[in-house]
Amino acid sequence: MTICIHNGIVLSGLTSNQQRSAVLVEDSKIKDTFSEERFLKMNFGPEVRLIDAKGNYIIPGLIDTHIHGFKGHGTDTCTTEGILQMSKDLAQYGVTAFNPTMYPSDTEDMKAKLRAIVAAMGHEEGAKIMGVHLEGPFISPHKLGVQRPETVKLPDCALMDELWEAAEGHIVNMTVAPELKGMRELALHCIEKGIILQAGHTNAEYENIVEGIQVGILHSTHFFNAMSQLHHRNPGAVGAILIHPEMSCEIIADGVHVHPDLFKLLGRDKNRAQIVLVTDALTPTEQKGEHLFANGEEVVFKDGCFHRKADDVIAGSSLTMKKAIKNIVQFGYPLTDAIKFACVNPARIMKYTHKGILSPTYDSDILVMDKLFSIKLVMIEGKIVKNKLEDNNETDNKK
Repeated sequence: MTICIHNGIVLSGLTSNQQRSAVLVEDSKIKDTFSEERFLKMNFGPEVRLIDAKGNYIIPGLIDTHIHGFKGHGTDTCTTEGILQMSKDLAQYGVTAFNPTMYPSDTEDMKAKLRAIVAAMGHEEGAKIMGVHLEGPFISPHKLGVQRPETVKLPDCALMDELWEAAEGHIVNMTVAPELKGMRELALHCIEKGIILQAGHTNAEYENIVEGIQVGILHSTHFFNAMSQLHHRNPGAVGAILIHPEMSCEIIADGVHVHPDLFKLLGRDKNRAQIVLVTDALTPTEQKGEHLFANGEEVVFKDGCFHRKADDVIAGSSLTMKKAIKNIVQFGYPLTDAIKFACVNPARIMKYTHKGILSPTYDSDILVMDKLFSIKLVMIEGKIVKNKLEDNNETDNKK
């Protein structure tokens, strides 16, 4: 099927053209982008579906590379059916691709969960499952966050091979603590498999991060959170990530996990190409009900995030990607930067070669979003999965 979405402001991730433009899609790929003036001179036959974007933004689909769950389904319970439902639900919020993120557990449980996720791949009706993000088990026992201490392990290449085999090679990224004994060998082992390594849940000295950079640990997990902080005699993980331009960083832009004013510092010290928005959202995000659970523990929504009911400790994020974009703009960044952080950069860093921008030959993962950040249309690889632009989803063909 050929579809042309026109009369919108196309923010492709490559340019910031504010003129009315159009995007032409053939099957699952972007065929072309062009001005509205050119569109009005073209003669499309009845076989081409024309959709009027009504002056709204046309942007790439959002990519969440760190998310545990959504609307009651996630990697804590981790059934194939649940992951597929998560895919459908995320699409309604503008996410077109994601990495289901697993906390560590005992080895057999992790392997079973990996198999369940892999079984869902290729059967999505919503956001595409790009592969798994392992948030551990090779992390610091001193920077656990809400992770359980009994699940933490020292670097082990044999265990890594077991997990890799269970995932059928679909482990995309993994959070590790660079300071752990044996990490150099593990890092080299993982990089040979194409795994993107992220420094996180780490109590590293500054020198440990530098050594990690040398073996390819070039990304970082939820920057500022669960990592050694900046000190004038030991810059720690935070200082190293700010100092070294080759290091990229995830960040949770909910205004709770990181103070909004720290985004000003981030914007001064990190290249715009090295910042990635993630949600780190827990399973009950956007879920209705009185009793909500994440990772087997009851949680309550309070002060903008989830807290464990038992002790009121912060359990995790309730952020959505569309809210993250809205927040980052409110923190002082232009929308074009927000699109880089939520679309362009995660695709590049995760090596998703045909996602993240609106350009010929790229996957047609497309959103139409209004100026209040409401999602009006979602297309994933040529299939429209949400459409509030057309009454009764009728076509809008130019005579």
